[in-house]
Amino acid sequence: MVIASALGAGTVINAIATLRGSAFGIDLRTRAEVEIAEKGITCEVADDPSVDTSLIAECGRLVLQRFAPEIGVHITTRSEIPTASGLKSSSAAANATVLALTKALDVVIEPLDAVRLGVEAARRAGVTVTGAFDDACASFFGGLVVTDNARDVLLKRVEMQSDVLIHVPQQRAYSAKADVARAKLLAPWVEMAFALADDGRHEKAMVLNGLLYCSAFGLSVEPLLRALEAGASAATLSGTGPAYIALVDRTSARQVRRAWQDLEGSIIATRVSNQGARVETL
Repeated sequence: MVIASALGAGTVINAIATLRGSAFGIDLRTRAEVEIAEKGITCEVADDPSVDTSLIAECGRLVLQRFAPEIGVHITTRSEIPTASGLKSSSAAANATVLALTKALDVVIEPLDAVRLGVEAARRAGVTVTGAFDDACASFFGGLVVTDNARDVLLKRVEMQSDVLIHVPQQRAYSAKADVARAKLLAPWVEMAFALADDGRHEKAMVLNGLLYCSAFGLSVEPLLRALEAGASAATLSGTGPAYIALVDRTSARQVRRAWQDLEGSIIATRVSNQGARVETL
């Protein structure tokens, strides 16, 4: 059995409107356990057996087709990342699965090729609008990434240091069901936000991204504004939501937590992670 893990991630720029995006890894992980079998692909989510496993199965199918079509695999995932919240749980599951399975097969694959396999699986499984290459890169490499999702190109990656608070409402929002048409109406302004991120001004980019996409998706800007008022250096809607993510330090973390405490849902404290996907057990 091989176990590998990959990070969740937070949004800087959602790529839905322009197919260019930016995200950063957070220290919440999904782990995939892979056991080689004689034939077939079976999958389970240990935390919640009711969760759809089509993405995991598609990852297994693509890897086996490329490297070992004569064998099968059983894949079990476990996650610290809330699902359907905008925190890149799908990207983390895909990355962890591809990494664990290629290690189990003892094949050598370039990191970006591993990411692209997971992105292709996500497209085939229909769990993403853009392919989520930005999210997948942040999940696999950690740190802050800027990407061109139309060409699956990693434009830059830099290390980043910050504590993070996340407000996770109880409802769920699936990326594939996002209102793409409304988001694309805001593309010229999202381009402005992307330019900020590409120029290294990710905090300003995050705030502008959140204001734009909350408007497009009909979501409240209240958690974002409360976080900024309480001293967060940046805050935004993560992905298509419903989670909001804030960059904080030790002092502002307490203040933001107080500002969010009467909002429905839960609050997660974590940090940016610059250590990406890894094999944990061979």
